Amino acid sequence: MTTGTGLAQAYHDDVVRPLLQAWRPGLPYAAARLGSGSDVLGLDDETSRDHDWGLRLTLLVDEADVAAVETHLEAALPAEHAGLPVRFATTWDPAVRHRVEVATPRGFAASRLGLDPTTELDAAGWLALTGQSVLEVTAGPVFHDGPGELTAIRERLRWYPDDLWLHVLAAEWARVGQELPFVGRTGVRGDDAGSRVLAARLAGSLLRLGLLLERRWPPYPKWLGSAFAGTPSAATAGPHLDRALAAATWQERDAALGDACDALHERQREVGLPALDGPATGPFFDRPFRGLRGVPELLRERAGDVVRGLPAAVEQWVDGVDVLMDGPRRVALARAEAGRSSAR
Repeated sequence: MTTGTGLAQAYHDDVVRPLLQAWRPGLPYAAARLGSGSDVLGLDDETSRDHDWGLRLTLLVDEADVAAVETHLEAALPAEHAGLPVRFATTWDPAVRHRVEVATPRGFAASRLGLDPTTELDAAGWLALTGQSVLEVTAGPVFHDGPGELTAIRERLRWYPDDLWLHVLAAEWARVGQELPFVGRTGVRGDDAGSRVLAARLAGSLLRLGLLLERRWPPYPKWLGSAFAGTPSAATAGPHLDRALAAATWQERDAALGDACDALHERQREVGLPALDGPATGPFFDRPFRGLRGVPELLRERAGDVVRGLPAAVEQWVDGVDVLMDGPRRVALARAEAGRSSAR
């Protein structure tokens, strides 16, 4: 099967680049397949073709050239390429038009992130990002970047500053610690559905935690497991998470989730991050199930005063899709929470 990114590269090389060169030789631009779509993450398949898939390209130029390039492409692009229509509707735009997104590098990135990545991000700015928003700028392939501005933006967004990395890891461990003992507590009460729901929630947090340990931006939930698979964290924690999700009893769930926590804690030690002596989990008071030891507190202590009092990353305490996908709204919410937290 032709992948979406392979299609985008051929579209650029065979159609868009020749049109630009004939029209404005030497035009400075960047071309890439960025933004939304499973193909940006390299995860498209035959199912992906039923909507928003096709001849899509991101073309980034100077502000003064955006309108002219858009007008030229609208007039010059052919009706089809590689047997596919050049102009088609999408789920966010019913108009039948070409899907070369023309913007400036800064404007495109800001449209995904909700903030300007060409300036120095403060702590609240970093915590306002979601992994998916960053991946929509950094994950897809770049076919050409004459000015280099897109490459510089992607480099800036490679990963959190070290203190914020520790802070976000601490927040994810804290999420796990808050609910880990409840898998057993609900089970003891005979609430098997509640125990299963908690186990699934915890598995999602542990998948995110594994990606954070590997310095990989977590995508939105549809692709979380796919992104986790194949990482060193998945090799050790993955089998335990599989056991937890398939377990028939709360005792099996509790044991498997505890083992997954311990495996990720050991991976944390392997990558050179602060870790406890011994495992991450231990008995939860006198009850017959596991609880988390002081992993979040250790990471917060090592992160230092720079992040003290800051909230978690926004996607660690907001799960509304409409909010997380709305960059300006998400950033405003995260900054407001950072201001409230610092004032406490």
